[in-house]
Amino acid sequence: MGKGAGRLRSGMARLAYGNPLYSLMLGGRAPGALAVVPPDPWPGDSGDGSALLAGVLRFAGQSVAIDPSGEPHWRPPGASPVWLRALHGFDWMRDLRAVGGDMARRRARVLVWSWLDHNGGWNAQAWTPDALGTRVANWIGLHDFYCASADDEFRARVFESLARQVRHLDRVLPAGLDGAPLIAAIKGLVYGGFCLPGHDKAGYDALRLLDRALPRQILPDGGHIERNPSVQLRVLRDLIDMRAVLRVARVDIPESLQHAIDRMTPALRFFRHGDGGLALFNGGREEEPALIDTVLAQADARGRPLKSAPHVGFERLMASRTLVLIDTGAPPPPGLDGLAHAGTLSMEVSVNKERLIVNCGSHPAQRGPWRAALAGSAAHSTVVVADINSSEVLDQGGLGRRPSHVGCERQESEGAVLVVATHNGYSKGFSLLHRRRVYLADNGEDLRGEDILEPVIGAHPSEQPFAIRFHLHPSVQPTVVQGGAQVNLRLPSGNVWRLRATGVMLELAESIYLGTGDEPRRSAQIVMQGHSGPDGVTVKWALRRERKAA
Repeated sequence: MGKGAGRLRSGMARLAYGNPLYSLMLGGRAPGALAVVPPDPWPGDSGDGSALLAGVLRFAGQSVAIDPSGEPHWRPPGASPVWLRALHGFDWMRDLRAVGGDMARRRARVLVWSWLDHNGGWNAQAWTPDALGTRVANWIGLHDFYCASADDEFRARVFESLARQVRHLDRVLPAGLDGAPLIAAIKGLVYGGFCLPGHDKAGYDALRLLDRALPRQILPDGGHIERNPSVQLRVLRDLIDMRAVLRVARVDIPESLQHAIDRMTPALRFFRHGDGGLALFNGGREEEPALIDTVLAQADARGRPLKSAPHVGFERLMASRTLVLIDTGAPPPPGLDGLAHAGTLSMEVSVNKERLIVNCGSHPAQRGPWRAALAGSAAHSTVVVADINSSEVLDQGGLGRRPSHVGCERQESEGAVLVVATHNGYSKGFSLLHRRRVYLADNGEDLRGEDILEPVIGAHPSEQPFAIRFHLHPSVQPTVVQGGAQVNLRLPSGNVWRLRATGVMLELAESIYLGTGDEPRRSAQIVMQGHSGPDGVTVKWALRRERKAA
């Protein structure tokens, strides 16, 4: 959605919902208690909870200080939209629960009461459908932590507000949403509909919306259409939560919901490295292995990790202890590409529990200068032509120009795997195709590749500079040897891998890694530079484990 369309929509929303008449329309009989209390098995972060008790709100890579004993500013100046969504979504209440004790419980009540004072009526920031849906689910799911032992006045205010929020959500959905935000909003409607007495209609409305959304969002191989491993985790968790509500409410679980969970679970395992975290594609981050373990356990879906995910567009090469993940798909479609990166044909490599070759990751804020830097092709372990991204990265999120075709073939023989993938993101302007061939031997100790820039049929492209980048995890210690012809890569375990390439010099340059946390970690990258002529160019490289001398 463009800026103009967004302003028009928000202006119309203010006219429609931000008036006293609409507030009256949301009124009605308020429930006095929950019909059912769904489980909430998800871990919180006690460190973030302790910071919150000390008056520091840490969300989306941004920290805002408040009076520890007072109320927060619910729309602080300078807060990013992602930060505001996190504040108004109340996921952080789980962090207070992780701290435990009466102080954390009382703080949760003070903040809920403050929210009711300042946001009880519709406003554009607090009542966006995805933030509202997240908040409703959290207020209901965490009921026993903050609400069960509260006084009657507090409980009455909470339930009256929940009923109003659910009525609004039922009126506005799908509200132009798609992707993970739509699932989050529907989840809130499921919670409100089946946990608040007398709101069943909203619950069944939610299930109809979900039935329409799932076939579009969950692809046949179980990958989520946004192609982001972190979104895969979040959406699967939301679907598991909805199924849990239906179970405790004794409502039949739709086949589409159960099938989506069954398909998404092996696809989530597909994206895990040996250290238990997720690969860094399209705005994804490592995430907490304990949370991933909990999601997989709660999914209760069997199925080994996929070798190939052709619909979402990724390949997984595994031999012995070596894992290679390659982005072999087209970027997500417009409207679902808000977090997407220009990382087509990028590659990540890990050995046992150690990451070796990585993409740079993403900043939690997902906007501003970090977005431009980390979503660009140069922040990925792939080929960049003339310092131009393979997809155009837009400042406000999403992609402009992008590859119209990404093809992939996979062959396996006696434990060895070969993947050949091609994209045409450089056909416009450069008349070049990028073809990447990656071969992993059956012993997992020999990884070979070719990066080929070949002319589009009938074209005679001019000479263009290119760079092949392999970003290294911060724990990897690289050393240039053989006069620049090779690089040794030492892992924390002491294992050494040697990279060789033909036709280019190997150089080390600085890089950054933002797979976890809010601050970038210094790291290194291997850069292979050259020029592509009228007939294109082929660069061959090999990464082999060095055998220790006897």
